[in-house]
Amino acid sequence: MLNLNDVRATKGFTIIELMITIVIVSVTMALGMPAYTTWILNTKLRNTAESIETGLQLARAEAVRRNVPVQFVLGTGAGWTFGCVTPDADCPAEIQKKEIGDGSSSAVTVAAADGTTYVFNNFGRMTSPVPASGASSINVDIDPAKLAASQSRDLRISVGISGNVRLCDPNVATVGDSRKC
Repeated sequence: MLNLNDVRATKGFTIIELMITIVIVSVTMALGMPAYTTWILNTKLRNTAESIETGLQLARAEAVRRNVPVQFVLGTGAGWTFGCVTPDADCPAEIQKKEIGDGSSSAVTVAAADGTTYVFNNFGRMTSPVPASGASSINVDIDPAKLAASQSRDLRISVGISGNVRLCDPNVATVGDSRKC
């Protein structure tokens, strides 16, 4: 028969069991933290690139919808804005804006190859800048001081002369892979 004192003695955890659990959790977290940091920075990079891609697509669609030239301007860092080239009452100079702090990070660098202003005409074609290769590119990367280049996922936004906007990965070498630039 069970004694009441025996039942009380078997409830709960001992201090040794709790300390062992805390050590195991701490070691697991310490081993996983570098991979987590890399993942977070690459996610911020992807968010920034997708934001710029979306902004370019919205600027192009707005030019077609309003039947006027619309310009997309890359700001400092990862910020951007777009609006009408010739503002008036029906078409403001700033239609939409994204600040650098809205979901992006100061660790992300943005470099446009052909300038920071992209103009789309009322047919959705890019009229400025006119790239020599048929497509203008915006490179999005992580600052090497924050994350080693071997761990960073470079992304490129390509804007064709016809106005098509595409996000791709310049490091993909496989022919036929849709992520390849």
